[in-house]
Amino acid sequence: MTDSALEWKAPSKAAHPARDAALRSYDAVCRKAKDEWLALFAEDGWIEDPVGPSMFDEFGEGHHGQEGRAAFWDKTIANVERFVFEITDSFAAGNECANIGVIHTLLPNGYQVDTEGVFVYRVNDEGKLVSLRAIWEIDRAMATAHLS
Repeated sequence: MTDSALEWKAPSKAAHPARDAALRSYDAVCRKAKDEWLALFAEDGWIEDPVGPSMFDEFGEGHHGQEGRAAFWDKTIANVERFVFEITDSFAAGNECANIGVIHTLLPNGYQVDTEGVFVYRVNDEGKLVSLRAIWEIDRAMATAHLS
């Protein structure tokens, strides 16, 4: 794996407010631009990544508000050396976009984890993220862990 990157392999990259927000999110994460990433969200926006209870969200209630989203970044994104977002398909409808793909992460200990999932972005009328929901299985992702 080289530097952080977005590998868009989906048949369509047509402009759509939610897809555009997803692309801006991937870009900010790749550049480790925390403030820029946080600014993509509506004031009441939230994150569920993964959806349901996890090591990042004990009760599965999501990360709400500016403080919750910043804490999510600090617990997750900040602790990854490199990201490669490999998006193989994308469906946009209404105020939402569902991207299907794999997030390849390189951790500081030299391990790579490949997380397959569906990543759903919903925006408000101003194009701000109302929700970012990532549907993936922790055990399935951890089974991919290997030294890079």
